[in-house]
Amino acid sequence: MIGKAPCYTAISASERQRLGMRIEGVLDRIQEYHSQADVEPVMRAYVFAAKAHKGQERISGEPYLTHPLEVAGILTELRLDTGTVAAGLLHDVVEDTHATLQEIKALFGSEVSAIVDGVTKLSRIPFSTREEAQAENIRKMILAMSKDIRVILVKLADRLHNMRTLDPLPEDKRRLIAQETLDIYAPLAHRLGIYWIKAELEDLALRHLDSEAYHDLAAMIAKKRKERGGDIDEAIHLLEAQLLAVDIKAQITGRPKHFYSIYKKMHDQKKEFEEIYDLTAVRVITGSLKDCYGTLGVIHTLWKPISHRFKDFIAVPKSNGYQSLHTTVIGPKGDPVEIQIRTREMHRVAEEGIAAHWKYKEGRSSLDPADQSFVWLRQLMEWQRELKDSKEFLDTLRVDLFPDEVYVFTPRGDVRQFPKGATPIDFAFAIHTDVGMRCIGAKISGRLVPLRTELQNGDIVEIVTSPNHVPSKDWLKVVKTPRARGKIRQWIKNEERARSISLGRDLLEKEIRRIGKSPNQLLKPEALKLALERYGFAAEEDLFAAVGYGKASPRQAVIRLLSPEEFQALTEAEETREKKTERKPARPKPIEEGVRIRGVDDILIRFSKCCNPVPGDAIIGFITRGRGVSVHTADCPNTVSLMADPERQIAVSWDGRRKEAHPVQIRVEIGKDRPGMLAEITAAISGTNTNIAHAEIRVTKERTGVNTFVLEVGDLQQLHAAMQAIQKVDGVVGVERMKTLL
Repeated sequence: MIGKAPCYTAISASERQRLGMRIEGVLDRIQEYHSQADVEPVMRAYVFAAKAHKGQERISGEPYLTHPLEVAGILTELRLDTGTVAAGLLHDVVEDTHATLQEIKALFGSEVSAIVDGVTKLSRIPFSTREEAQAENIRKMILAMSKDIRVILVKLADRLHNMRTLDPLPEDKRRLIAQETLDIYAPLAHRLGIYWIKAELEDLALRHLDSEAYHDLAAMIAKKRKERGGDIDEAIHLLEAQLLAVDIKAQITGRPKHFYSIYKKMHDQKKEFEEIYDLTAVRVITGSLKDCYGTLGVIHTLWKPISHRFKDFIAVPKSNGYQSLHTTVIGPKGDPVEIQIRTREMHRVAEEGIAAHWKYKEGRSSLDPADQSFVWLRQLMEWQRELKDSKEFLDTLRVDLFPDEVYVFTPRGDVRQFPKGATPIDFAFAIHTDVGMRCIGAKISGRLVPLRTELQNGDIVEIVTSPNHVPSKDWLKVVKTPRARGKIRQWIKNEERARSISLGRDLLEKEIRRIGKSPNQLLKPEALKLALERYGFAAEEDLFAAVGYGKASPRQAVIRLLSPEEFQALTEAEETREKKTERKPARPKPIEEGVRIRGVDDILIRFSKCCNPVPGDAIIGFITRGRGVSVHTADCPNTVSLMADPERQIAVSWDGRRKEAHPVQIRVEIGKDRPGMLAEITAAISGTNTNIAHAEIRVTKERTGVNTFVLEVGDLQQLHAAMQAIQKVDGVVGVERMKTLL
């Protein structure tokens, strides 16, 4: 079968001995599930990778070749074709060695080189932030996935082995990689239906993000499973006997739930470990669809079902093609037992996910537009083109990949899938953009409900529209789907731009009249063309919008509209007027000091009262009409609607050279008031050289109290020092910073 075995001479026997997964094992696995496969390209890929990575080691000290070999091994567990396994062996050679894509294409063909290219990071392009680099790498991967789904399968195998071998890295890097895995790659595995990879990625991520909780949970689970193992075995034996009695042949097993799912249930439902009973799910695999529902009837005859815990994913499959019946019953010992029922084919799809389809064996590796399994990926493609901001893109990606889903019905009975927490507004935009834009209300199962109502499984949703209605900025606070959020933001942006163009034109005309010129003359096409070239704008609307937004002052714009001769005459006239009045022109002075705006030094700056930023806080600036720049903290809730219009954002930073006092309100909780306590708190504040500008003292009959102080601080460090000093006062149970002032 291996026509070019002599290629092994590229690797010494001793070096092969050091490698964990061997190439022989990879080839044997391929031939187990595809006996007629030509494994020669996989052999050549191994030799090429071995030569390219020769001398390289992982941080653990192992030969680097162990990594691509293990990735190839994982791909064989997914029963993938030889081209994908070859790409797994080669996936790092372009990024980490001198090998090029052109070489890969010449030696292994365009399909393998395209997969390798899709997996290769954009490591040679400089990015300003890690977040931007992460976003652009994921964008590239999504684009490659749309052409060949095998790209993400190789990437998941790569990430899984990296997570298995994460220990040698520094803690901060391990946590970053683990969080990215939990946010992006585990949900991707879920979307693709490869649950064993999803479960292992989540458990490995938990081990690095919360090691103490992981090991405590492992010990408690092992102990409880030992205690309850007999109960599950008893339930399985009883069910087997009952199914045989009605002539249903089935394979029944107990499947332990993975750590992260239990950890998440404890966290989300605020439960202690002792309150979690369903640590093991019972899985029943039958020979036919009819037997699935027959088995369900037998189970519900044996044990009482918990009604709200029944889900029929056979009639309504998940978006990734997953099908199964899920029911939870009160078991023989009175504890809940979760049972899953599916056919053998459903089980194969559930285990292998998208890899079970093997579409690439038919010569079609690209997306089939009719395949419902890829609807979510087409949606990813749509909004990744629209969202240019890296943070917005990553936030939206996390929402769209989030595994919790609800399934609702249109009035015609069509099923629509949404992320948990979605609202009728999301439903309206999913039907059609115009329906979303004109949405004024919704009916769920015939009853009018508020638009912020969260959709539930089984809801029948009908949208009420009005031709004169338009979206609201407040909708951005409740929508969950990228499509709805993107369309609303686009509408807001267009509306803001239209208003800014109108305002900008008015301001320009006013300034032109002020200097004694005619707007009709200065705003004619020839004059505007010169100004546009000087500003670098493509159209006159861009100039008007810049003035309306406040990015360019009316005076600056008018100066660019004047010819050199007119500008000289204007300057001389103004100098003459200044000499007559014997005063110099006053330079606009910012209302607030201590903040710098990139490239601008004469614009008004105001600190927002809704979040009250202090030097040291992460801040963001927004241009306001007629009031300069409003500065908010980066986590201020009010920036959600403001960020719908990116053109209003402006880069701001603290001026480290200036040290002004900034008012900040803090809240001090007192467990038990006592004589002299207020004096001790004020002394603690004064001890940090912090002034108290205002105070409100409230004590209840029970002698507990909540005191609020407005402190004047120079920066975040001084504020933290004052809060820590207060916390040390006997009787103080809590100190927190308030965002708004008294």
